[in-house]
Amino acid sequence: MIEGYISIKEASEKWNVSPRRIQVYCAEGRIDGAAKLGREWAILIDAIKPEDKRVTTGEYRNWRNNTTSEK
Repeated sequence: MIEGYISIKEASEKWNVSPRRIQVYCAEGRIDGAAKLGREWAILIDAIKPEDKRVTTGEYRNWRNNTTSEK
């Protein structure tokens, strides 16, 4: 890897996140300084882990069954 950069695997171990989640962060542009070199992503060593914005409260669980549409 290029000096000053780490791979997706190294970032996933550093941040305790799956490699696929790191790929999603890179593709969405949520990691500052991440660059795609061919098929691989290069992430700055001092990059900050982005906040996980997925809903984990269960707020939308079974949302199809909870509709209040009147017939």
